[in-house]
Amino acid sequence: MRRHLLMRLEGPLTAFGGETIDNYGVIRDFPALSMITGLLANALGYRREECELHDRLQARLVMGARLDGESHRMRDYQTAQLFEKDQGWTTFGEPEGRAPSPSYSVQPDGRKSLTWQRYRDYHASLSVLVALRLEPADESPDLDDLADALDHPARPLFIGRKSCLPSGRIFAGWQTAGNVLHALQTAQVVDRGASSRLQWPEGEGRLNGDRRIDLCDERNWVSGVHGGWRPVREGSLLPQGAHS
Repeated sequence: MRRHLLMRLEGPLTAFGGETIDNYGVIRDFPALSMITGLLANALGYRREECELHDRLQARLVMGARLDGESHRMRDYQTAQLFEKDQGWTTFGEPEGRAPSPSYSVQPDGRKSLTWQRYRDYHASLSVLVALRLEPADESPDLDDLADALDHPARPLFIGRKSCLPSGRIFAGWQTAGNVLHALQTAQVVDRGASSRLQWPEGEGRLNGDRRIDLCDERNWVSGVHGGWRPVREGSLLPQGAHS
């Protein structure tokens, strides 16, 4: 039996980002391994350029998630007026402007601008339980360090996007279990009158009727590019009294 840290991810809006296509920011049903890594790294106070610390934390994470209740999706339509001569400071310490474009239109004051449109999807009123452990367990940071950081984060925490603030305490306690699936099955059952969907790593338990999926949800924190595939399983817990 091994100790697992529990996290409760819930808020008015949450976003488990998927592949962004053009100006569409889609979401996934379950939180990505890279997202949980980023949330924990932010709580620990890691700086963005500390890539090796992010990569090592991600490599040690063994995590799964359980969706409690129904998920309702919404799409936010966003616009921004951008001017041709606008400049902003870059991480290199140099200002950078925008390249000329035929899409710019001339305003009455003579300035050229364009309207940028994008769409961002969100989960509304979703509650997710995450169970995780670190391997090896005795390396720093350990699970106690993560729990302390979640309750006393170095910076404000958000669930996927900066507009997605948690509505409650993220650290949700401990669960002793043989694997991630067992931890998700036995921890903090909210409403066993409803079914719950689960996702957990391959080799961390089996459910009747589950299925294997090859998932691309890791990030190379040095290059900033997402890549690599890992096998996971998805399945459902039936309501109490129901039979598969």
